[in-house]
Amino acid sequence: MKLDISESVWLNDQTICSALHLTEVSGLTSQELEDLIDNGVIVPVGGMVEQTAFYLQDVHTANLARKLRDDFELDLHGMVLAMTLLRRIEQLEAELSAARAIAAGSSDAPECR
Repeated sequence: MKLDISESVWLNDQTICSALHLTEVSGLTSQELEDLIDNGVIVPVGGMVEQTAFYLQDVHTANLARKLRDDFELDLHGMVLAMTLLRRIEQLEAELSAARAIAAGSSDAPECR
C-alpha cells in the first residue's frame, strides 16, 4: 500500500509570504514579479512597494500570470494587460451579481398601492 501525503495551504488575505516564496511557487522570475508590482497587478502588504511581504492570495495571481505567459507566450506587457483585464472582468461580474441580488430582493417585496 502506498500512502501519498500532500500539504494544502489556504490562500487568504491574512497570511503573508515573502517575494522569494512567491517567485518559487509561481515560477515567475524576480524581475517579472517586480514588473507586476510596478504595474499594480500584485500589491505588497500595506501597499508599500519597498516591502517584500505579500498575502498568500497573491500566489494565485502570480500563478495565473505565469500560466498566461507560458500558455500564450505573452511578453511582460501582454501579461500585465491580460491580468488587468481579468481583474476588471471579475470586478464587473461582482457588481453585476450584487445588482441582480438587489433587483431580486426588490421584486420579491410586495407592492404598496
